[in-house]
Amino acid sequence: MAREVQVTIDCADPGALAEFWAAALGYELQGPPAGFASWEQALEALGVPPERRNDASAVVDPAGDGPRLFFQRVPERKQVKNRVHLDLRGAPGLQGEARMAALEAEAERLVGRGATRLQRYEPAPPLEGGHIVMADPEGNEFCLD
Repeated sequence: MAREVQVTIDCADPGALAEFWAAALGYELQGPPAGFASWEQALEALGVPPERRNDASAVVDPAGDGPRLFFQRVPERKQVKNRVHLDLRGAPGLQGEARMAALEAEAERLVGRGATRLQRYEPAPPLEGGHIVMADPEGNEFCLD
């Protein structure tokens, strides 16, 4: 039996990082609980103090196919390379120069949203199509693949 998967990301600013990843993945911010027009309204009704209202955020695939990404505030900063990272499939079906051009365009779009470009790996046929290593606004590595 298959299980649902949620990817949890520790961070300093859950709201901002959720917005970045929603834009990167074509996801949307998860809506508030039923009966509330906004998260602010829900958190107020639940008695969550203002200083705790950015302790968590989540994004979801609008089609319901991909995993939910949950962002939680933690006190410590990122200190070392990620052992697990997301790969964004930015050029499915493309090869060679067309593939790398599509990845470059996606890298440029994400840099405009706060990502940092780290390194480009050139295609090395037959097994490696080439990819670009990036970091999100809090320094978490991911690949454009």
